[in-house]
Amino acid sequence: MLRAATTCTFGALLAMIPLAGCASSPSEGYAAASPYPTAYRSVALPIFRNDSLMRGFERDLGDALVKKVEHSTPYKVRSEASADTVLRGTITAIDMIQLSKDPSTGLANEMMLRVRVNFEWVDLKSGERIVAREGVESSAVFVPSYPAREPLELGRFAAVERLAEDLVSAMQSRW
Repeated sequence: MLRAATTCTFGALLAMIPLAGCASSPSEGYAAASPYPTAYRSVALPIFRNDSLMRGFERDLGDALVKKVEHSTPYKVRSEASADTVLRGTITAIDMIQLSKDPSTGLANEMMLRVRVNFEWVDLKSGERIVAREGVESSAVFVPSYPAREPLELGRFAAVERLAEDLVSAMQSRW
């Protein structure tokens, strides 16, 4: 009888161990708080400037950023006149890099599309930078050759989506 009670007590203690790692404040361990700064409620997302020779990326990135901010953060996208903050930047380069080629035809088997940006997230009330980074890169690989015949747009979409995700992640609080 004593052995059964000891086993039950030990089992109850084991069940409570995972709860010991959870805490009510970030300084004590895990927390259910938002990773984004709570001092802001909205962000303006003007179209990034595009210094590359490939046009249209700035619009694709703008669309992806609006979707990521609205879906992944507590912020609402507003015009610059009514927003608390603004995320602006410049596409500095877009490169197409041949990763492999068909030895018989010399045509590209795999291509990598790389996009590089500089950006800053600014508090519009104080004018201070919240986050600023230069040379942030995103890339995607696509296969333009037979049989896949993936179009450039597939690589473009994947690179822009990853870049938007990286920029929104940069908006999180520093730990």
